[in-house]
Amino acid sequence: MKAFRLDELETERAANEGAYLQFLRERNMSVGLYALNAGEHDPQKPHNQDEVYFVVSGRASITVGLETTEVARGSIVYVPAGVAHKFHHISEDLRVLVVFSPPEA
Repeated sequence: MKAFRLDELETERAANEGAYLQFLRERNMSVGLYALNAGEHDPQKPHNQDEVYFVVSGRASITVGLETTEVARGSIVYVPAGVAHKFHHISEDLRVLVVFSPPEA
């Protein structure tokens, strides 16, 4: 078993001075913590993997392809591989668990 604590992951992510921390990588998936602060720009480009976002905290909008929705704690968003997507109008610091399948390259 592998078990993680969100507060410890956030501390590690912040110490590495990056917006993204991959903390689990297995044969069929990888999982990371993505952080964007209020007002920040999301620099993402489309990925070659399917993704699932689970919003742990914060508030923002996300556009996936041509669709836009608001997200907050508890929101879950699926993004198909190759589809353009970005968080925007980040009004509260955003912390998101990201699951890639297959694992992010």
